[in-house]
Amino acid sequence: MAEYHGQIQLALAGFYDVLTAEGTLFRTRARGNFRKKDLKPLVGDWVTFSAQTSKEGYILAIDQRKNSIVRPPVANVDQVIVVTAVKMPDWSSNLLDRQLVALEEKNIEPVIYFTKTDLLTREETASFADIVAGYREIGYQVVWPDEAFDETSLKTVKKLLGDKITVLMGQTGAGKSTLLNHLSPELNLATGEVSQALSRGKHTTRQVSLIALYGGLVADTPGFSAFEVFDMPARELGQYFRELNDYASNCRFRGCVHLNEPNCAVKEAVSQGEIMASRYKNYKLFYDLIAGRRPVYNKHDKKH
Repeated sequence: MAEYHGQIQLALAGFYDVLTAEGTLFRTRARGNFRKKDLKPLVGDWVTFSAQTSKEGYILAIDQRKNSIVRPPVANVDQVIVVTAVKMPDWSSNLLDRQLVALEEKNIEPVIYFTKTDLLTREETASFADIVAGYREIGYQVVWPDEAFDETSLKTVKKLLGDKITVLMGQTGAGKSTLLNHLSPELNLATGEVSQALSRGKHTTRQVSLIALYGGLVADTPGFSAFEVFDMPARELGQYFRELNDYASNCRFRGCVHLNEPNCAVKEAVSQGEIMASRYKNYKLFYDLIAGRRPVYNKHDKKH
């Protein structure tokens, strides 16, 4: 039986479609010993598999992953487009920063795509200009459409997709599915055809697949909406706020967590307006959450 190497493009009902570098698609299943080892192949995984025909293959080994996310279950993600509504649902710096921290911890590059910008008044748009500038200053790519899913913003996203695995992420109603449909109106059709090819009704079970778009691969299932917990210890949280990390080396105390310590360069930068006040406020909220001092956070914090 011949051995091959390829990347999982689709997972559905225990089957995995694997695409080789030569462009051949194989239907495979995972060997039973994966379950014993508590290992599950994920879409995006590079795997070694054996196959006699293109319809009967078995995954033998999974290459080491660069990273993985849970919802949707995808491995080796290069970037996440964080679809963020400015209205309906209401803008929340808290939610956006939670998502950014979780992605930084997994070493996944975020791209912030603001939606519903056309619903803002002129005054609201002006106040958001500072927020957009603040996130760009930190080093994040920010896409701000002048009109809903306008051609310029879509062109920017299309350029970002090349040679990458991309997942969309954002709270319900933010516009993840709409963005996907604008990027590729054929997406629903393509997904339906794949489901039929697997001889499974597309509504009977949840599938995850990668769709080839603009030179890259995009997870067709809109991504996760929120994070209830952080994995890192509280003392490490500052590492995942890029701007706090930049100033931390100038703090008086090594290991400063930027809360009550004297001569803290981060707190000084906040007071000077060099670090966004909303970011520092959310850092303190997250720190308390992780440390267990506050069991809940305000999901609807709208303060900038």
